[in-house]
Amino acid sequence: MNSCGGVFDVESKQKRVDDLGQLTNQPDFWNDADKAQGILREQSSLKNVIDTWSKHRADLEEARFFLDVAKEEKSQDALAEAAAKVASVGQEMAQTELTQLLGGPDDRRNAIVTLHPGAGGTEAQDWAEILLRMYLRWCDRRGFKKEILDYQPGEEAGVKSVTFNVAGDYAYGYLKAEAGIHRLVRISPFDANSRRHTSFASVFVYPEVDDDIKVEINEADLRVDTYRSSGAGGQHVNKTDSAVRLTHLPTNIVVACQNERSQHKNRAMAMKILKSRLYELEIKKQKEKMESYHKTKKDIGFGSQIRSYVLAPYRMVKDHRTDVEVGNADAVLDGDIDQFIQAYLLQADED
Repeated sequence: MNSCGGVFDVESKQKRVDDLGQLTNQPDFWNDADKAQGILREQSSLKNVIDTWSKHRADLEEARFFLDVAKEEKSQDALAEAAAKVASVGQEMAQTELTQLLGGPDDRRNAIVTLHPGAGGTEAQDWAEILLRMYLRWCDRRGFKKEILDYQPGEEAGVKSVTFNVAGDYAYGYLKAEAGIHRLVRISPFDANSRRHTSFASVFVYPEVDDDIKVEINEADLRVDTYRSSGAGGQHVNKTDSAVRLTHLPTNIVVACQNERSQHKNRAMAMKILKSRLYELEIKKQKEKMESYHKTKKDIGFGSQIRSYVLAPYRMVKDHRTDVEVGNADAVLDGDIDQFIQAYLLQADED
């Protein structure tokens, strides 16, 4: 069993932690609060990597102990313990290595996700809601917090649009792999003749902008509309115009929030979403990737999907970017999408 130190380059990370520790001890460290917070976040992140490496190393040493016992005492039980421990460490290291791929400046941030159905009315709107459930289940699996910020229900079923926030370490880094167009093939429950239908829905993912990132928005560039909430909320819903819709006139970006009963709180959250989208747009400009940004805005239809979910005549989910294919479509729709995310991130790292 080899040491796992090389995977994480622990020595350089520990040196960086030591250097940051010297900075935090400087008497003028808190003179620039934003910079200080950034240093502390980096220090905490590096310490987490080092602690993870230490745990992997300790687990491997424990496996080595069981292996030695198995050799000396010809113990099948000890051999089984060693094999189980090595398998467990292998899975944990694969996950840790995946995390190390998330080195982008925004990967550790929370994510804001928006789902839109394509053409097709109720069938497409129902597909968008199925995707919503899939991502919320994935959040539960990950231990991420999620909050629906804006929910526009479909006329008969499903959703016309929905925006939700995902809070957790590397939420954006993982979920950015899901941005694109998702295709569903199934026997439609809304078709009296039980015919097979193809539906599309788009997924947009933005990094949530923290207070330490300054995004200036001129109030003169905004159109603010208020309206009555249309989602769930019991007796308090639809009594007042508490929902808020912001239109950023220079970019024509429209965001909405109706989660809170207070118009003031909804406006504040809508501004946060708008800042996140403007921030992402600016980053793409700086990286000269505006062409790829426009590609994500193409028609939500056939030929542009990143993943297909086939429920009839057979059951299969296939990611067209990485060719990863899974037969258990029910598990995928229940939130088991990590294999798709991992394959995408590994491919992106190679590129």
